[in-house]
Amino acid sequence: MAMELLNSIPVSLELEKVLRGLHLRNVSKYVEGTVQELIQTVRPVAKPKAIYEVSYVDNRTEDSLCIGGVKFTSHVLSVNLDKVERVFPFVATCGKELDEVAIPSDDFMKSYYLDAIKEAVLDSVRSYLKNYLTRNYALGQISHMSPGSLADWPITQQEQLFSIFGHVEDSIGVKLTENFLMVPLKSLSGIYFPTQIEFVSCQLCPREVCSERKAPYDPGLAQKYRENV
Repeated sequence: MAMELLNSIPVSLELEKVLRGLHLRNVSKYVEGTVQELIQTVRPVAKPKAIYEVSYVDNRTEDSLCIGGVKFTSHVLSVNLDKVERVFPFVATCGKELDEVAIPSDDFMKSYYLDAIKEAVLDSVRSYLKNYLTRNYALGQISHMSPGSLADWPITQQEQLFSIFGHVEDSIGVKLTENFLMVPLKSLSGIYFPTQIEFVSCQLCPREVCSERKAPYDPGLAQKYRENV
């Protein structure tokens, strides 16, 4: 197994992308100016980070498998990794530095704008890590799954995922709460794996209202997973 820390990740913060992330019907000059000021504040202090490990899969069953010697219980994960030997567990974050950007406690809109900026930084980290793995390990298409993204793989298994890396907080500043949420909140964890067809957990989730949805629910695909196809 090989673990690597990525702490020199370039930050891409485009005003238009952040504004789209706000999901506002109309963007006034005031909003645009305020967001631009926040971007200028964030750029010099943002230090996004990611950690990943090259791990191998064994001890597969219909509903569980071991990755790097750590057992995970998930039928969907087991199906996705049925013929996969090498995977890449990871934790990525926008960085705790952005949680230290001072916003007046009563300025809810600025807090909302800053949240969208943090999300844009995390999106940059996610893209950088995905491209880094693809390039450096000669992978084709890769997808990822995250604990808590489906009922089949509960968020409680964050603890097992974090155990692969040892002291994640010491490495990249991300810690788990007693409810298995990550702090900073704009962090992402999971397992990247090679796949011929892109997999997005949202395809198997029937929840109708979700601001984080990345792909439409596919009942036919969900049925295939239930049938182990």
